[in-house]
Amino acid sequence: MQTVKLAVVGAHLKDMPLHWQLTSREAQFVGAFETAPNYRLYAMADSVPPKPALVHSGDGGSIAVEVYELGVAEFGSFVVEVPPPLAIGTVTLADGSSVKGFVAEPRALTGAEDITHLGGWRAYIAQKS
Repeated sequence: MQTVKLAVVGAHLKDMPLHWQLTSREAQFVGAFETAPNYRLYAMADSVPPKPALVHSGDGGSIAVEVYELGVAEFGSFVVEVPPPLAIGTVTLADGSSVKGFVAEPRALTGAEDITHLGGWRAYIAQKS
């Protein structure tokens, strides 16, 4: 079966509110990774549930992600449900490999808080609670 590896960075992480969208498609956990050190992470304004925006940047840092593997059909049905201003693009991991993953359109940054210094969404959520 042909599969696709997908990096998730926020609400789809294990134990987060949208993780069920992966488990309902029998996505297999590949591992926890970090992006290459050229990404910025933002907490989007007025997002329910709260979601981050991952943006490629020349002056960013490494961001914690989880990688899952899905069948091509399941991946397609997942992508259809990704709401703007989020999108699925290509994310470069710290080891130089590339996987599909969540990225954000520029409009996602309107009113967003830069949380790159925290290194990932879990740290942001922990700080908020």
